[in-house]
Amino acid sequence: MHRLELIGISKQYPGVKANDGIHLKVAPGQIHAILGENGAGKSTLMKIIYGAVRPDAGQIAWNGREVDVASPAQARALGISMVYQHFSLFDTLTAAENIWLGLDKAQSLADVAAQTRAVSAAYGLHVDPARPVHTLSVGERQRVEIVRALLTRPQLLILDEPTSVLTPQAVESLFVTLRQLSAEGCAILYISHKLHEIRSLCHHCTVLRGGRVVGEVDPQQASNASLSRLMIGADAPVLAAREGRPVDRQRPVLRVAGLDLAQQDPFGVALKGVALDVCAGEIVGVAGVSGNGQQELLAALSGEDPRAAAGSIRLFGEDIARASPGRRRAAGLHFVPEERLGRGAVPTLSLAMNTLLTRTGPVGAGGWLRVGEARRLAAALIDRFRVKAPGPDAPARTLSGGNLQKFIVGREIDAGPRLLIVAQPTWGVDVGAAAQIRGELLRLRNQGCALLVFSEELDELFELCDRLLVIADGRLSPSLPTPEATREQIGEWMSGLWPASTEAVDVQA
Repeated sequence: MHRLELIGISKQYPGVKANDGIHLKVAPGQIHAILGENGAGKSTLMKIIYGAVRPDAGQIAWNGREVDVASPAQARALGISMVYQHFSLFDTLTAAENIWLGLDKAQSLADVAAQTRAVSAAYGLHVDPARPVHTLSVGERQRVEIVRALLTRPQLLILDEPTSVLTPQAVESLFVTLRQLSAEGCAILYISHKLHEIRSLCHHCTVLRGGRVVGEVDPQQASNASLSRLMIGADAPVLAAREGRPVDRQRPVLRVAGLDLAQQDPFGVALKGVALDVCAGEIVGVAGVSGNGQQELLAALSGEDPRAAAGSIRLFGEDIARASPGRRRAAGLHFVPEERLGRGAVPTLSLAMNTLLTRTGPVGAGGWLRVGEARRLAAALIDRFRVKAPGPDAPARTLSGGNLQKFIVGREIDAGPRLLIVAQPTWGVDVGAAAQIRGELLRLRNQGCALLVFSEELDELFELCDRLLVIADGRLSPSLPTPEATREQIGEWMSGLWPASTEAVDVQA
């Protein structure tokens, strides 16, 4: 008997058929991968199983019995739990309160907090139950979602890009947990664009393209190339070649020196003596475990936090420590935040209106908006960056995570930045789109732009960056040329264990 069976599931949205007659079977204890490029219909299908979206046609069978899953509460009652790619957490509540909302209210909040500590410790997913969600980084919020799902003791666990902002160590801990759940009979539906994860973890793989099932394979017998071809219908794009060019280290585009910032709330991280340089024609990467000061440093660099001491942040030699985000953009600094919805884009606004968050071209004299120009700009971004969207009037929230990421990154690249700061550039993005985004970043570098990339994906940083730094507990390591770095060394530095003397490795001077 199958734990879950889908029969002819279809779902139509305006301008797109997200799911088209999908059949799927998942056995108890099976870790079943759902693979597909951005916009293939994966997340819609998972939301249908979880009761968050109603299908237009088709049936769902649960443990051999046809069911009508009308809501997430009903899904949880059946034994189905889901971790969303875009989190479903209340910012003003604590982690424990958010977890409590999805559990049996017979338990007290204190019991839930204790269980949260125990489960997070057992599975290597550190969660402080007392912290308000609005103080958490993206990676920390992901941990809350995963722990909440584990506490429901599910018969079917749906994971939508669960490792997108987890460190390699946390990923390994999560895999141990998932294999243990599988051995206990829990079925797992696993969505990921990381092909090596699917091949090492999953027992079976269903591939979607354009809302339809186009293949089913044993991922452990497949190669990354064959999975990629099934997913996108062609070979994955080849990353653009690097162009070697001299870097003038005496005239950095961005210079941060002696940046100290007290934490703004009891759960924040203080920045301590942060120093770094980024020069024209190079990509500098910042690695680190989520919650070690990335948010605070990004806020100081983007202008969201204007408390930096005078002279501690300079752009082309000009002191911008207290400058507004608008003034920094005017000087050539563009910024891609790690949170797509809510910061990178306004969910309810159209793509055309979302261009106005950072682009002033469509704004006329006196602040009048030239809507036609905004629509043309959005349409050009959709075309250039191959964003799957009905058009410039589509609300941002209707795009898949990967397509929205391409639009936001494209919006800033298209502005012609002189310094681009990017957080999690390919979070939740399929292999084709990730190669496209990374190619565009390399192209900017080759054109003489300075880039500072924050990412929790070490493979991405090693692929993209000329130099690497690590952030730990609000401190920044010395920089290390990427060819001289190893993953083991960067992993050690993530614990703050870099050399006390920086003379041997610091190449910023």
